[in-house]
Amino acid sequence: MSHISHTSFAGFTHAAQQAQQWVKELAADLRWSEPSACRLLRSVLHALRDWLPPAEAADLSAQLPVLLRGIYFEGWDPSAPEHERKKRDFVLSVRNSFGYDDDVDFDAAVSAVFKLLDRHISHGEIVQVRNSMKKSLRELWPAD
Repeated sequence: MSHISHTSFAGFTHAAQQAQQWVKELAADLRWSEPSACRLLRSVLHALRDWLPPAEAADLSAQLPVLLRGIYFEGWDPSAPEHERKKRDFVLSVRNSFGYDDDVDFDAAVSAVFKLLDRHISHGEIVQVRNSMKKSLRELWPAD
């Protein structure tokens, strides 16, 4: 086996472990199963991507683990019209993508994903993302 294929496989394994670590942390924070945490992470990343101006969405993507970046961009249409920027609309977008579930407090769930991003993404990038959100949605983001 050549050195190059071994290196790329190691990189792929690392990428999988990194993405899985994020999902494990989120599952632990919410006391959810990992498949549900993964579904939530995907739903929030898509809502966030669609909420942010395209340049900001791209900047944020650069700090995501490689596999999560793939999920983040899945189905993205940067030319789509901007969404309403209200917190309620963001949370509804997450809920519609995740699938309605009476047992889920979606404000708390979104907040848990924001906390996860806060832990893993540079402070400068987080500030830019937060500043591009309306105040009501920023309330779900952990305070500095």
